[in-house]
Amino acid sequence: MSVAFTREEDLEATAADLPDRPISSHPNLVTPEGLAAMDAALAAARAAYAAAQAKGDIEADRTAMARATRDLRYWSARRASAQLIEPTEPDGRVRFGGGATIERDDGRVETWRIVGEDEADPKAGTVSHVSPLARALIGREVGDEISINGQAAEITAVD
Repeated sequence: MSVAFTREEDLEATAADLPDRPISSHPNLVTPEGLAAMDAALAAARAAYAAAQAKGDIEADRTAMARATRDLRYWSARRASAQLIEPTEPDGRVRFGGGATIERDDGRVETWRIVGEDEADPKAGTVSHVSPLARALIGREVGDEISINGQAAEITAVD
C-alpha cells in the first residue's frame, strides 16, 4: 500500500507505541552540573506529561502522551540511579569530572572533560566516563601516553 493511502490514525497508533529509551548498564555517575541538568530534564518531562493529560482528549494526541510518558520513565529512572560525584582536590591525575588536554601524533591538541553519560557532548568537549577516550585517560597524568583508536597521544595538561 502506498504511503499516500495510510490513515492518519494508523500513524498516530504507531507513534504512540514508542519504545523506551535504552538505559545504560554502567553506573550512572554524574557531576553536580549533570545532576542539575537531569533534574531540569525530569521537571520538563513531568510538565510535558501533565500538559498531555490536561488536554483531556488523550486519544486525539496519543503521540504527545506517548513521548511524555517515555521521557518521564527515562528521566525518573536515570535520576533514581544517579550517583553524584563531587569535585575533589586536583592531585595531578585525570579523574571523573576533571579534564585533560592531549596532543595527538598528528599535532592536534584537544581538551576533554570526563562526565556522566547523559551530560556528554563531544562537540562541547565533554565525553562519557564509559567512552574509550575517558577510559584511556582516567588515572593518568601529564606526560603519560595513551592510545586512542590505535593512535598515540600524550597528556599535556590535567585539570
